[in-house]
Amino acid sequence: MTATILPAAPQDIAELRQLYFDVYGHGYPVALGSDPTEMHRLITDPHCHWLTARRTDTGELAGSVVVQTDRGNRVGKLVGLAVHPRHRQHGLAGRLTGAVTADAFATGALDSVHTTVRMVTQAPQRVVARNGYRPLGLLPNAADVSGCETLALFACYAPGVLDRREPVAAVPGALLPLLGAAEESTGISYACGELPRATAEPAAPPSPSGGGAAPGALLAPPAAPHTKTRTPMEVITAPGFVRRRFHERFPDPAGAYSPLRTPNTVLTPPDGEFEIYADLDPAAGSCALVAVQPSASAATAALDSVMAALGRAGADYVETLVPLSDTAGLHAFLSAGFVPSAGYPAMRRIGDRFHDYVVLSRTDRQIDFRTTAVSPLLQPYLSAYLTAWASTYLPHHEVVR
Repeated sequence: MTATILPAAPQDIAELRQLYFDVYGHGYPVALGSDPTEMHRLITDPHCHWLTARRTDTGELAGSVVVQTDRGNRVGKLVGLAVHPRHRQHGLAGRLTGAVTADAFATGALDSVHTTVRMVTQAPQRVVARNGYRPLGLLPNAADVSGCETLALFACYAPGVLDRREPVAAVPGALLPLLGAAEESTGISYACGELPRATAEPAAPPSPSGGGAAPGALLAPPAAPHTKTRTPMEVITAPGFVRRRFHERFPDPAGAYSPLRTPNTVLTPPDGEFEIYADLDPAAGSCALVAVQPSASAATAALDSVMAALGRAGADYVETLVPLSDTAGLHAFLSAGFVPSAGYPAMRRIGDRFHDYVVLSRTDRQIDFRTTAVSPLLQPYLSAYLTAWASTYLPHHEVVR
């Protein structure tokens, strides 16, 4: 089969919705495959790259892929890669991935493009890896597609970006297994030592100015809350209000860095001691914590209550993005039971240097790796996650080898 790759057009929306339904059924948790208004917005956005593949002989729609961009932060995300079941085994997924990635970088407006891939088979992992994407980690229970699924994070970089990373001398010991896995899997060096355990004054984030678990199949949810403090939590899910308040609290875009994330929910105790801005997606069963005002440490003691509130709102998986150099932020989330899941080297550009970030995640549902297809590139990350999870949630005598 031969196929022609073309930019998507508004008149394609009905066929695209049918394509995503044929591939995923009713379980696709992304608006670009089901919401005509959102699809029209993305197709007509000059900074979004949406490509389709059609059979050359019949014109039948065979595949689709999108790269959304945050030009202000010079970051893109590849989403919505789908090939109709009738047209698989012809390399079409790889062609679409390569074409949309090349289009995105050709603008000169992006330093990196990342993507998350399902792990029901190894095929999606191989597709992105063959097109220059590097594996960066695992996100267990990150999406509710056909049940609770683990996703893998990959990223591709513009030339020279990884050569201009700002080094970080030392990190909390809990991050060392993840960083070691990254070096083993990708060859990207971190050269970080372990912070002294008695470090009292953690470093600030960049400004524009041990033992391991056996490789079993199941990780049970925490037997008891990692943080004991119970704080009443109010959850406000009013997207327009939340966006306005977020911009009032963080008028400088550099003050809250979370590319391609728009908060739609705010969580706060009744006394207003802190406000947590989040991107909540009940359809996917997930939530990303975008920013905390006045600081992450202000909410540390209440993060268990935050998790409980988000669980009631439909999110079984919660993640946050923290600079690798932000020792205070890392300690705040690590102490609340968040586990280092993925790194993102050279994610943020400040001047002519690039700063590394790390994804910390927490899920209060049992993690089942028995049906997860882990390719050799991702195997080090699975071992690192098991080690970090065990060190967080099991007593020390249960995790020594």
